[in-house]
Amino acid sequence: MPNRILKLPEVIQKTGLSRSTIYAYKKEGIFPEPIKLGRRSVGWIEQDIENWIEEKRVSYSI
Repeated sequence: MPNRILKLPEVIQKTGLSRSTIYAYKKEGIFPEPIKLGRRSVGWIEQDIENWIEEKRVSYSI
């Protein structure tokens, strides 16, 4: 199954994080980097977001 590219609204919906939190976490290096889609457009690989969510789920259940 090919990886989908998620735009920011989908990332917000999947993670429950706000836009500012996503970019703050990205800046701190604790959130997946987006890929450049165009001059003013970025997106995130869906599997990267799913992996990040799973890491959070596992780390909080320990």
